[in-house]
Amino acid sequence: MVLSDKDLKAALKSGKIKIKPAPDFKTQLGSCSIDLRLGNVFRVFEYSRHAYIDPFRKNNTDQFTREIRIKDKEPFIIQPGDFVLATTVEEIEVPDDLTGRLEGRSSIGRLGIVVHSTAANIECGFRGHITLELANMGKLPVALYPDIRICSVSFEQLSSPAEVPYYKKKSAKYIGQKGPGESKIRDEK
Repeated sequence: MVLSDKDLKAALKSGKIKIKPAPDFKTQLGSCSIDLRLGNVFRVFEYSRHAYIDPFRKNNTDQFTREIRIKDKEPFIIQPGDFVLATTVEEIEVPDDLTGRLEGRSSIGRLGIVVHSTAANIECGFRGHITLELANMGKLPVALYPDIRICSVSFEQLSSPAEVPYYKKKSAKYIGQKGPGESKIRDEK
C-alpha cells in the first residue's frame, strides 16, 4: 500500500518518517509522494585520467572521482552522456515498517536527465541523505541548480516491520551518508 498525501502528512507530523529540513507541503507534497531537492555537492568521475575502473582493487575507487561544491545560485552543468553522483538537501529516516521508492520528476526527465540508474529502493531503516545517480541522456548540456526539486519519494507499507532494517545490517555501507560518496562495492569482497 502506497501512502497518500494525507498519510504522508500524518507520518511526518508524528515523526514516523523523518525528513530534515521539513518539507514545504505547498511545493513538495504530491498526492502520494514528497519531492526532494538537489544539494550542492556532486561527485564527478575523472575519466580522462584512467583507462578503466577496477571496483575490487582495494583503495582504488576513490581515485576515480572527486567532489565538487557548487555555490547556491550557480548551476552545475551536466554534459550529454555524463554520469555524476549528487545528493539531496534533505536527510531522511525511514521507519522499520516502510520502504521508500525514489523516482525522477517528469519535468527533469523531459530535459533528458535520469535521476537514478539502479538505486530506486530506499530500504526500511535507511538514515541519511539520498545519493542520486544523475545521467544526461539528451544531446544538450543541462544546467541544474542547487535547491531545485529533482526527485520524489513515495513510501509503501511493509507487511510487518523488518527484523533487520538497514541501520542494523552489518553490510550497511551507506548508513548516515551526508554526501555522494564513491562506490563501496570493494567492501563486499
